[in-house]
Amino acid sequence: MGIRAYRPYTPGTRQRTDSDFAEITRSEPEKSLVKFKHNPKGRNNRGVITSRRRGGGHKRLYREIDFRRDKRNVPARVAAIEYDPNRNARIALLFYTDGEKRYILHPRDLKVGAIVTAGEAAPIETGNALPLSNIPLGTGVHNVELVPGKGGQIVRAAGATAQIVAKEGNFVTLKLPSGEVRMIRRDCYATIGQVGNTEHSNLSTGKAGRNRWRGRRPKVRGVVMNPVDHPHGGGEGRAPIGRSTPVTPWGKPTLGYKTRKKNKQSDSLIVRRRRRGSRRGKGGRNT
Repeated sequence: MGIRAYRPYTPGTRQRTDSDFAEITRSEPEKSLVKFKHNPKGRNNRGVITSRRRGGGHKRLYREIDFRRDKRNVPARVAAIEYDPNRNARIALLFYTDGEKRYILHPRDLKVGAIVTAGEAAPIETGNALPLSNIPLGTGVHNVELVPGKGGQIVRAAGATAQIVAKEGNFVTLKLPSGEVRMIRRDCYATIGQVGNTEHSNLSTGKAGRNRWRGRRPKVRGVVMNPVDHPHGGGEGRAPIGRSTPVTPWGKPTLGYKTRKKNKQSDSLIVRRRRRGSRRGKGGRNT
């Protein structure tokens, strides 16, 4: 893919960049593979907001993606590459030889007309899905299962890829995009290659309105609120937060505070933790 820049006719287009969508070959989704998805706007089944700053945005249809790749040893032809409004990766429409149609995540460099398959004996080629035990060391994979048969749960974002670094016993060791090195059961499936749309992380939004199109509402800093609304609020003028550490609106520590469970079951499978980010978020101490 390439990046398209805009002439600065308006302030919103001055910094705006977008994908050129050169890899897209079809504009309308396959009707049998889409369904309506309710937009809860950050609310739970009682109407209570559980995820702030959600709402609005363009209406979407959900594309049913085959993360399991459980149609084994049946070749499929890549019929089209499509845009998916529900994720930053592209999706590929597969036509199986038995007449079934399915969507998968589009791997980088997978072209229309290519043949892909899933199974233990599948060749080591981009787009094919195999058990981790059957994939050579050093190979890049994506859409990796954590539980055999459950479907891919990790390494699904645009441009993501994990590398197989070791095999021992019933486990295969992967280096994940975050830098974490962890062991996964050898019979879990993964797809060969890197997720496409690799330039997505280089795009610039350009204006706040584009986030509103995506259903993201504005974020307000806690220090500019009143004390009744946020622990950081109140004071005269530009007052500090008034606490030793930043906290959430509900008083829990934040911005660097670790929230992972101390006795999580999968801790024993992690060989090396992911790279630690900055203690401060994008807003510094003004959460």
